[in-house]
Amino acid sequence: MSLGIRSRVAVPLKFADGYATTAEVITFDGLADGKEHLALALGDAFGAEVPLVRPHSECLTGDVFGSERCDCGPQLREAVERIAGVGGFLLYLRQEGRGIGLYAKLDAYALQDLGMDTYEANRALGHADDERDYTAAAQMLSALGVGAVDLLTNNPDKPSQLRSYGVDVRTVVPTKVHASDANVRYLQAKVAHTAHTIDLPLAV
Repeated sequence: MSLGIRSRVAVPLKFADGYATTAEVITFDGLADGKEHLALALGDAFGAEVPLVRPHSECLTGDVFGSERCDCGPQLREAVERIAGVGGFLLYLRQEGRGIGLYAKLDAYALQDLGMDTYEANRALGHADDERDYTAAAQMLSALGVGAVDLLTNNPDKPSQLRSYGVDVRTVVPTKVHASDANVRYLQAKVAHTAHTIDLPLAV
């Protein structure tokens, strides 16, 4: 199956805090991993000279249930508004738990409750620190006709992988810090293990 856009549909979005916008949700044919990834075109996505893009990995616990063990839900909410303001795309990638899946992520949570950090727990379960692959994200951008992007992320692996797949990442724009008592150890681990650009406060 050749790479291309499969469908496009307008979806009104409204978040718990009242923020609302409309996204054009785009699906694809021919993605390398065969998963049902989505692109949300926000604001004047196709008119932006260099669109703002966030590759956001699915997090059921954070995005849907509001789990405070991570910062995924607040990052998703922030990204939608920031992208809508300047025009661009949120790539919603079906890579739960840094690529290990939902059940394994919950198993890792149980190990974290015993004292491991998020990366140590992954390793104890026989997984790598981060098993995500951004080939499909690069393919989605290609299908959308996007060659150059400003990337909204704190994760240095995302621009590195996308550049290796031919995406011109002009600028890396960090997200805000969404730290709380419940997730600060998780954020500290991301800084220590994978050099995320998160400027953590001295106290939370």
